[in-house]
Amino acid sequence: MDVAESRAFLQRGKTIYLASNGEDGYPHLIAMWYALDGDDVIMSTYRKAQKVRNLRLDPRCTLLLEEGASYAELKGLFLRGRCEIIDDLATTLETLRKVGTRASGSTEVGTDAEAGLRSRAKKRVTLVFRTDRTRSWDHRKLGGKY
Repeated sequence: MDVAESRAFLQRGKTIYLASNGEDGYPHLIAMWYALDGDDVIMSTYRKAQKVRNLRLDPRCTLLLEEGASYAELKGLFLRGRCEIIDDLATTLETLRKVGTRASGSTEVGTDAEAGLRSRAKKRVTLVFRTDRTRSWDHRKLGGKY
């Protein structure tokens, strides 16, 4: 995929896989909902989550977004970079709003949902993923020739 196709694919996706480096040397892979903030992928998670502990020790990580039910339909985006952990209530609340509205397909958070977001934000942090390297593939472009 070219840059524009990769961006559109990332904008359209819902669940992305985050792989961090565990202290035991094994990758820690987890599915995350996300939003975009400019060129950065942003997510929110619990402050005490394993992925946060991993990223505090080593901010290097990868993201994978993929779709396709058969080999001929596989399409994906692999992002390698570093995650910054932002432990700030206002930032995390805004991240939760962006991720929540994106996941629900709405344009704003309702009054009832806002109270829930405020409560959850107190226990969470924001992860800001900054891409160093991108790889992509779209098997549909191969025309059945592998």
